[in-house]
Amino acid sequence: MVDRPVRVLVADDHPIFLAGMRQLLETQPGLTCVGAASTGAQAVRLVADEHPDVAVLDLDMPDLSGVEAARAIAEHDPSVGVLMLTMLGDDDSVFAALRAGARGYLLKGSGPDDVVAAIRSVAGGGAVFGPTIAARIVDYFATARPATRDEPADRGAFPDLTAREREILTYLADGESNTTIAARLYLSPKTVRNHVSSILTKLHVTDRRQAMLRAREAGLGR
Repeated sequence: MVDRPVRVLVADDHPIFLAGMRQLLETQPGLTCVGAASTGAQAVRLVADEHPDVAVLDLDMPDLSGVEAARAIAEHDPSVGVLMLTMLGDDDSVFAALRAGARGYLLKGSGPDDVVAAIRSVAGGGAVFGPTIAARIVDYFATARPATRDEPADRGAFPDLTAREREILTYLADGESNTTIAARLYLSPKTVRNHVSSILTKLHVTDRRQAMLRAREAGLGR
């Protein structure tokens, strides 16, 4: 009996890249492209309609970011393996994607063979990270310093948040927009958006208003 092909959905807001990915998949035995989306929201809808084995998502997309789309996909259909294929390789983007449920993370400079191999691996239940991303993950955990006896491990009302996420949550408590927060912290709006998505996940809330209320109840903000 012949195994059925791996069903792949691709989402990217750059038409040329999206077309190239579809063409790549069509040339690979055992892979089939069941849909292509140009926004995060469209990707989530197509996953619900097509039930792919793997969703290949860009991180920076209209409507919903790749992180938000990955989280929505994981909540509604955790059997779908999410592979991020993006230009963004900073720590904030990588860990926001992993917390949202992504099983793989590659940079767009990866070769076609690496992308195809990653899709097959994620479809089989594996986790895949490009060499640069893997090195960042190893370095992150290798340099993480545990709390000392003079330094309590509890970081207040939201111990799961990183220092940067607590800082951003404080601005959310004041009702600041992502654009304003980005300007104050010298970050890109995209990075702030990824942080906010991670904060919502960790606080188990669905929108920034609920996050703001939780933060104010904890005494954050002015």
